Amino acid sequence: MHLVIAHETIYRYDAPVARSTQYLRLTPQSGTRQTVLRWALQLPAPAKDTRDAYGNVMHVLTLDHPGREIHLYARGEVDTQDAPPAPDPRDELPAPLFLRESPLTRPDAALREFAAGCAGADPLPALQTLMRALGQHMPYTPGVTDAATPAAEAFASRLGVCQDHAQVFVTCARLLGLPARYVSGYLAADAEHVASHAWAEVRLTEGWLGFDVSNQCLADGRYVKLAIGADYLDACPVRGMRLGGGSEVLHTMVQVTLAGAQAQQQ
Repeated sequence: MHLVIAHETIYRYDAPVARSTQYLRLTPQSGTRQTVLRWALQLPAPAKDTRDAYGNVMHVLTLDHPGREIHLYARGEVDTQDAPPAPDPRDELPAPLFLRESPLTRPDAALREFAAGCAGADPLPALQTLMRALGQHMPYTPGVTDAATPAAEAFASRLGVCQDHAQVFVTCARLLGLPARYVSGYLAADAEHVASHAWAEVRLTEGWLGFDVSNQCLADGRYVKLAIGADYLDACPVRGMRLGGGSEVLHTMVQVTLAGAQAQQQ
């Protein structure tokens, strides 16, 4: 699939921001199941291009002049494999690294009991059972959680969005003894308003396989991976800190379309 992606992020403040630093994981990389054809960031100032601890492309944007808005734009085209979901055998890092707990994926007694109820001798059917059970336990519900909500808290609320689904699924998969990681990226979906997406990947014998609890499916050619990590904090597209600014309003708009569909719209 030839996907055209446009991602706009705008921060607005009710007072001038004296200084800010943003960590941007907004650049996908070519891999086994995706090829980046072109990609560009449009930022309010030059940013340092580096790699984080997980090998994700990261840009560090520092602004040291007062302002009330920060505009971030990412645009590009990516080819993905238009094929049934299949494990990716590549290991960028040792798989056991993703067995460890992280700040947002620490299990409690309720999560341990839930994961145990989905255990099975064959990992893939067990994970599919887990995905279905979690979708029933936590219906997709915006506005209940936020970026800092731990998996155990979201699970207890029985509500959440894709980032909560991904973090709870990752937590439970690790409880089953399987390396699991959080993935941020994009999904080409039939929706009027599409936001950036999150799902989980689990290391099976054949490789890493993506599980999207929110859409109750395995990740296929509609998915574009941006970053991986132990949880949301490691892989979120934008994360930063600031001095000043008062209250903050965040506006995000993402459009993911097939190249042919975009041409017809024009």
